[in-house]
Amino acid sequence: MAKYHDRKIYLTDIGNEFLFSEKLNKKNISFNRVAFVFFFFVFISLIFSVKIFYYGSISAENLAKNKILKKNHVRANIIDSEGNFLAKTVLTNNVGINPKSVNNKKKILIKLKLLFPELDVENFSSKFEKKKFFYIKKKLSPEKYDQVRLLGEKSLITEKKITRIYPHKNLFSHVLGQIDDDNQGISGLEKSLDKELKQLNKNLQLTLNTNIQYLIRNELIKFDNIFKSQGSAAILMNVNNGEILSLVSLPDYDINKRDEIIDTKFINKITKGVYELGSVFKTFTLAGALNEKEVNVDTKFENLPKSINCAGRRISEYDLDIPSTLTAEQILIRSGNIGSVRIAQKMGIEKTINFLNSLNLLEPMQFDLEEMGKPLPFKWGKCKLATVSFGHGISTTPLQVATAYAIISNGGYKIKPTLIKQEIKFKKKNKILNNDVSKNINSILRKIVSTKEGTASLANVEGYGIGGKTGTAQKIENGSYTKKKINSFVSIFPTNEPKYVLLVLLDEPKPNSEYIYNYRDGSGIKYKGTPFNTAGWTTVEVTGKIIEKIGPILATKYDDF
Repeated sequence: MAKYHDRKIYLTDIGNEFLFSEKLNKKNISFNRVAFVFFFFVFISLIFSVKIFYYGSISAENLAKNKILKKNHVRANIIDSEGNFLAKTVLTNNVGINPKSVNNKKKILIKLKLLFPELDVENFSSKFEKKKFFYIKKKLSPEKYDQVRLLGEKSLITEKKITRIYPHKNLFSHVLGQIDDDNQGISGLEKSLDKELKQLNKNLQLTLNTNIQYLIRNELIKFDNIFKSQGSAAILMNVNNGEILSLVSLPDYDINKRDEIIDTKFINKITKGVYELGSVFKTFTLAGALNEKEVNVDTKFENLPKSINCAGRRISEYDLDIPSTLTAEQILIRSGNIGSVRIAQKMGIEKTINFLNSLNLLEPMQFDLEEMGKPLPFKWGKCKLATVSFGHGISTTPLQVATAYAIISNGGYKIKPTLIKQEIKFKKKNKILNNDVSKNINSILRKIVSTKEGTASLANVEGYGIGGKTGTAQKIENGSYTKKKINSFVSIFPTNEPKYVLLVLLDEPKPNSEYIYNYRDGSGIKYKGTPFNTAGWTTVEVTGKIIEKIGPILATKYDDF
């Protein structure tokens, strides 16, 4: 019994031990399952929380961006005639500093110098004293923007802001203009089309051609150095529809920098500059007389003196070797002053005024840019009629002169110069000249370039049928004429079927004794040194070089017999 009892007790103990262990294992398994499920849901919740936070931050950032965009009124991008970007709206990162929040000025200057080695941080000292917020750097890269934020300086203020990027820097500075920090246009098309650029939901396309603009600007820069000019300018326009393919004025500036420009030498010489342009006006004198049928091209003027007096002032011929008997055509070819006076006298004051007004030469011109010069007023009289006939004592803008030449060459149809590309719609043109005027003038302009009697033979680029008129005028300073000159040349090509007018202007050019002139008449003749500081030796040479470069792009070359 004892053994059995002992065994029973043993078996009972063993049984109880087994039953307890089995229950314990079941509890562990149950607990592990619950823990797994619990941590699984925690992990999933964590993932969703991260995603929610991530997408929430993106939405917040986008919301902030949209708020910036809405606040600043995104400006339409500006493109050239071939779709290349000239001005583009982008969201940029800027960083500034609030001096009132700076605890250790020396420490923060060291940090900024390490982060922006190119900055002259020493100049910030004076700005710190003013205790006003100022920008340290604009248009930061994303990497720099993050580095600034990681500095942990509460005085450094970062912001995202709408701005304009101009990929071509200086190339279109006088046309595009600039905006200020508040996204308001302050010059150029950015100003004159400020409202339109904020409302357009598509790109604004211009008539300008980037390649042509680049080539013309390069030639002007080169010859500014050769002739030591104070500046220069050029405009290329389609004579039939007024579209401007290029408008350059030097010196220019990088419009990305948004520097304040106050020096008058930086004005847009084509639209804002008002000049006496000299003999280029002789074309208008003859065209007016032909249109009024006061003369024809063969009308002969005999016994022309070398000088005349008017109100005690002498009017003389520049070329004393000019013949004393000339036809109306020859007067323009040889750029005769006295002959031009005689032609204008046949016209009379009233008809001359009416003709110049029909070409928009006497009053301010409406244009796409607000920076427009105003022709200087004067009192008409017999002596004023005489001087106006050869471009003395009358001023206007190069844009107006180029437009007038376009009208005279295109058959006499009025055009409106424009920088804005528009859909071509048929509309009746306003014809202001008689049928033969353009034909006759174009022929004479061609002879000015193609014959030895003309003043512009250096522009006779083979195959382009170039015609044009030179102008050399003295600059006026403080109401008096000086020895400083404005040299200009207005060319039309091809003269058999005109498509383009190109005006080139040099401001205060000087002779160059080392420059080599290569005549384009096939003779192979070269000439060293500038013999006279006149348009025939300066702007005419520049024009020839320009047309050699842009002619192939314009595809106007033909067999010129």
